[in-house]
Amino acid sequence: MNERILRILEAEARAISNIPLENGIETAIELIFKNVHIRKGKLVTSGMGKAGKIAHDIATTFSSTGTPAIFLHPSEAQHGDLGVLQENDILFAISNSGKTREIIELLELKTNLYPQIPVIVLTGSPDSPLAEKAECVIFTGNPEEVCALGLTPTTSTTVMTVIGDVLVVLMMEKIGFTADGYAKRHHGGYLGIKSRERMNGK
Repeated sequence: MNERILRILEAEARAISNIPLENGIETAIELIFKNVHIRKGKLVTSGMGKAGKIAHDIATTFSSTGTPAIFLHPSEAQHGDLGVLQENDILFAISNSGKTREIIELLELKTNLYPQIPVIVLTGSPDSPLAEKAECVIFTGNPEEVCALGLTPTTSTTVMTVIGDVLVVLMMEKIGFTADGYAKRHHGGYLGIKSRERMNGK
């Protein structure tokens, strides 16, 4: 069992280390910075299923670190939630296949409402229909899933999560985000206490 666990961990680690460095991350940072921190819009993330969970996590992490962000469920967007979009926002869509119907439809709805809103796509398929609609494509490297069936999103979702972390950290550095800013946005819980201690030099 331990040997099998080690092989799975090694496969996941290998997928992370093989994330292409020239894959749109720098462009994504500049687009998010311009639309959120210069034009005063917000980052709107979206995805279906497990990709949606990752998109939601990315939005909350960005929000707590000085970059206003919100998750928009692509299906709920078709029933009125699209109204959360504003003209200076930026859309960050996640789909491993790049063919997720609901996400493609979301981009079409976005274009009908605010065609100028730029789109960043995080995907394992840079030549997909979704990628064709984006100003910026971040490629995961399309790692093989560690799932025994090769189907269940496992390695692919790990890589997506890590790319989200990379984007958050780079943006924190770009805007000079501090413990003081973190404490103001994260008052409760252990992290709130730690951020205030750091702010006070303890």
